[in-house]
Amino acid sequence: MLGWVSSWVSGREESIVHLSDKAVRNAKPAVKTYRLKDGDGLYLQVDPRGSKYWRLRYFHLGKEKMLALGTYPEVSLAEARGKRLDARKLLAAGTDPGTKKKDDKRMAKFHAGNSFGSVAQEWFETNKGKWSNDHADRLWRRLEANLIDELGDRPISEIKAIELLDAFRVIEKRGATELAHRLLQICSNIFRFAILTGRATYNPAGDLKGALKPHKAQNHPTIKAQEIPDLLEKLEAVDTSPQNKLAVELLLITFVRTGELRQAQWDDIDWKAKEWRLPAHTTKMKDEHIVPLSTQALATLERLREHTGWGKLLFPSQQRRKNPIMSENTVNMVLHKMGYKDQLVGHGFRALASTTLNEHGFRPDVIERQLAHAERNKIRAAYNRAEYLPERREMMQWWGDFVSGKSKTKPKVISANFG
Repeated sequence: MLGWVSSWVSGREESIVHLSDKAVRNAKPAVKTYRLKDGDGLYLQVDPRGSKYWRLRYFHLGKEKMLALGTYPEVSLAEARGKRLDARKLLAAGTDPGTKKKDDKRMAKFHAGNSFGSVAQEWFETNKGKWSNDHADRLWRRLEANLIDELGDRPISEIKAIELLDAFRVIEKRGATELAHRLLQICSNIFRFAILTGRATYNPAGDLKGALKPHKAQNHPTIKAQEIPDLLEKLEAVDTSPQNKLAVELLLITFVRTGELRQAQWDDIDWKAKEWRLPAHTTKMKDEHIVPLSTQALATLERLREHTGWGKLLFPSQQRRKNPIMSENTVNMVLHKMGYKDQLVGHGFRALASTTLNEHGFRPDVIERQLAHAERNKIRAAYNRAEYLPERREMMQWWGDFVSGKSKTKPKVISANFG
């Protein structure tokens, strides 16, 4: 039941209807917008479409103003009255509630645009052109799962070193000490970016130097050269797709990085020159890299072409709706199914090839060049794409023969000075 009373709002008298929950709930739309008053300036506005809005009429410095308090039923009658009370307290203190609401909204927008998550996203978008797609995707997933989920909504200028340390302690408890150190470096880069763009004044990640548990580097698990025949038998017998088997086989024969294998395209294969030219954007060192193709590697590619030669990628995803490129876990998953859990990973083929080639007399410089390890001398890096290429061709063919069981003897090494 509605009762009529009289009240003063900043010196003006108005008729008041004390609303009930039932009256608000049952208010029906009319041809024109109308209002149901609740007192002290609060009323419910009902428009012809049936939408209901809470409004507060008030006076500040002699001027009549209107404040939106939300919509019904998202904001109940009791909540609207609570907001009216808050507004009256601000007025009593000399503050315009409408102005304060705008200021709060502006600050919320400012903090949202300057949160750790938004600055991290901006830093990532600015720098991702430097990395391969595979590396960029992996970096963002790790950053998102380990730091942004925890700190993403925090204004980056307010984050303290102790907050970062707490987040990194969680990562360490999982035993992921290497990941913790990598993410700390990334985090430091994000804060430096925030300082350069005026969103922060200091880098708390720098205060964590020496605070994380030391990471003890471990080599990628691999097998011995004499175990290769057994590996090939298990690969032939494992229950997986022909494409997956050929991925493992090609990785063994060429010992490229798994990310380079996953991103390989048929246009990268020069059948006439018998070369696989890895574009710079797919390699770790951001330089084009040549892989001489042995007769075994070419045969593997011929078999693979029967399965994926109609497309762009050598190894497209078999679940293309999620990702067009083969999953980064595919090779290791196959090796796991073959019985090599904790004994061999895809990257371990590089260590296997390096050890075997060194043991059989190939020059270390030639092996390192084929592994595409970093060239610290920038002048040499400008032309080392094809450096030692004749020796590398000889070496890669010997490795193909060795893997296939055709050669077990020390090779005849080309001895020449290539500058």
